[in-house]
Amino acid sequence: MNRALTIVLLAILSAGPLSAQAPLDLMMRVDRSNNAADPEMYVDYSADPDDVPEVTVTAVENGFQVVTGPAVTLWRPEQTVRGNYTLSGRFTLLEPSSHRNFYGLIFGGRNLNSENQRYLYFMVAQTGEYVIINRIDDTNTNHIQTYTEHPAVQRPDANGRSVNELALRVGAEQIEFVVNGTVVHAAAKAGPLLETNGIWGVRITHVLPGVVVENLSVSPMD
Repeated sequence: MNRALTIVLLAILSAGPLSAQAPLDLMMRVDRSNNAADPEMYVDYSADPDDVPEVTVTAVENGFQVVTGPAVTLWRPEQTVRGNYTLSGRFTLLEPSSHRNFYGLIFGGRNLNSENQRYLYFMVAQTGEYVIINRIDDTNTNHIQTYTEHPAVQRPDANGRSVNELALRVGAEQIEFVVNGTVVHAAAKAGPLLETNGIWGVRITHVLPGVVVENLSVSPMD
């Protein structure tokens, strides 16, 4: 059952990042693109990818539903973790967008309300691809794993819906990136680009008609 709790942020009022409170005590950072070339997706569009100006977040029974507009990062202030852990969540794409867009988990976050934001994200797209990126400030990104197709990533069915269970297994020496129970990538934990301690949450990129995020949780791992 949906709860009648919805917030719409008019990001068109601000050309820079916008932070606000969303349902379920979520913090929201809206990153508005300033040109038609999406710096995260490296795809040129004939029109501004943020020509839909709003981000809408609606609370649902086991999580929340997000509709973009501009790209958005969502987290709770207390959502921090250190050491070895498993982070997971269920993502249902309700309708594909007109071009490739990604959605999924963030981790190792800090300074999410400032220009010096930093976090890692593990996301999937309607094209059957996944990507792992280290986001540093407002413009720089480092690809841990570039856009990669994998059969574990579910594409939209005949009704336009797809369900993907994403998980991160952060061990003492290795990080496993999991889609629907399948390890699609593994990386050594050592190195400055894979700082896993910090804030965790989700990111939904540009102009996605509806993504439901459910059962988002983190738990210690031996």
